[in-house]
Amino acid sequence: MKIRLEQSLLFTMLSATAACGSAEQYDDVDLELDEAAESITIDTAATYTIVGVQSGKCVEVAGGSTADGAGLQVAGCDGSTRQRFRIESTGGGYYRIRNVNSDRCMDVTGASTGDGARVQQYSCWSGENQQWSFADVAGGVVRLTARHSGKSLDVYGRGTADGTAVIQWSWNGGTNQQFRVVPVTSGGGSGGSGGGGCGLPTTFRWQSSGVLVSPKSDATHSIVSIKDPTVVFHDERWNIYATTANTAGNWQMAHMSFTDWSQAASAPHYYMDRTPGFSGYRCAPQIFFFRPQNKWYLIYQSQPPQFSTTDDPSRPETWTRPQNFFASTPPGMPSLPIDYWVICDSANCHLFFTGDDGRMYRSQTTLQNFPSGFGPVSVALQDSNRFNLFEGSSTYKIKGMDKYLTLIEAIGPTGARFYRAFTADRLDGAWTPLADTWNAPFAGQNNVTYAPGVADWSDDISHGELLRDGNDETATIDTCNLQFLYQGRNPSSGGDYSQLPYRLGLLRAIR
Repeated sequence: MKIRLEQSLLFTMLSATAACGSAEQYDDVDLELDEAAESITIDTAATYTIVGVQSGKCVEVAGGSTADGAGLQVAGCDGSTRQRFRIESTGGGYYRIRNVNSDRCMDVTGASTGDGARVQQYSCWSGENQQWSFADVAGGVVRLTARHSGKSLDVYGRGTADGTAVIQWSWNGGTNQQFRVVPVTSGGGSGGSGGGGCGLPTTFRWQSSGVLVSPKSDATHSIVSIKDPTVVFHDERWNIYATTANTAGNWQMAHMSFTDWSQAASAPHYYMDRTPGFSGYRCAPQIFFFRPQNKWYLIYQSQPPQFSTTDDPSRPETWTRPQNFFASTPPGMPSLPIDYWVICDSANCHLFFTGDDGRMYRSQTTLQNFPSGFGPVSVALQDSNRFNLFEGSSTYKIKGMDKYLTLIEAIGPTGARFYRAFTADRLDGAWTPLADTWNAPFAGQNNVTYAPGVADWSDDISHGELLRDGNDETATIDTCNLQFLYQGRNPSSGGDYSQLPYRLGLLRAIR
């Protein structure tokens, strides 16, 4: 069920700000009296993240606890279920907010009516201290008000650090009392290609994590680099497949799985050469769920494009033996095809790839024939400077828009890697530059900063993938919650490309 929430009166809110502001809790209000507040729609069958406007961070249950009394706090948005909520109507314009991980509801401790009362999770019941209203502030931003106290959900002390507590406080208009309620999944399930979304920015800024995933060696794998990641969130776990390079310069792949990004560094690595048929050169994976066949696909290069399938992507040993997409080299194939990517629309599946030669290539088959039937290769995009369209392309459907986004890795004037962005109305259409320069890229050293306390660890924003809104063949992204898993390396490192010490980090868009 979808419910449209009523608009609040902006003038009334500004009056309340003047009357209730306090030295600790007051924050500048940048609202215009003539700015029209937008209404938002709550889909009670969907799940959501609740993102603080001031901090840009997600409300979560501390430690992912499932116990009564666990506090709510803000932390960097990571897609985990501790940060996902269902919003259930209780009538009269009020809602319970139920955490997906714990099945417990957002609750003001002890039904307190005082400023500063802690907000926690507790077993869901009919109490008014678990009932919240949503009032529009402006531009899709809302304030949440507890029914029993009339006080607002508030990030304590205007804090922006991970772990800052969530409390209730008298409304004062501060941005620490303003939130975006961002849909994560629709009531329709895992397809992720429905309405919603936040449009498409024309400029981008990012904040990077530190190194999240590093190479891990064992008795038979002496690994120096992990790179080219692909990632899905399946059965409440992140699953990453990535390229590895060993000390002999050989390329292979690895899999790792974890429930929360804080666990990524300690997750064990499974080396894909242990899976029957996967020995030898295979790298640059892409994973997705192909709904028409109810199967998971793993795409990779070997050098020609190959694929395998499974019913469970969390079990890397179950992938079928590699198969070729092409029975023979198709017309138009470049001499060094690399970094394959599949995306499908309602009729066709498209295989995009690059060639280190200033071009992005495309081949096509019907949705019904996939993975067979790919035809001749055509040039989808080109540049006279090969470094401007080098490698590592990926293409996505933009949620809520009839538009597609392509990212292509380029090499800048300093030799550092960065990403350029292009858009098109059709997968077989013309691509238009969006954020495509060294100084104003989609993602690169000129628009990436680091999280507080994180040292600058990479000049490269290299081969990576946007976290998708779903796992299916449409490769849909939600621009309300852009995150980019990428490879980077110590700027002082050098030598043979296979020996460069790439690691994985995560960019989060700053809105």
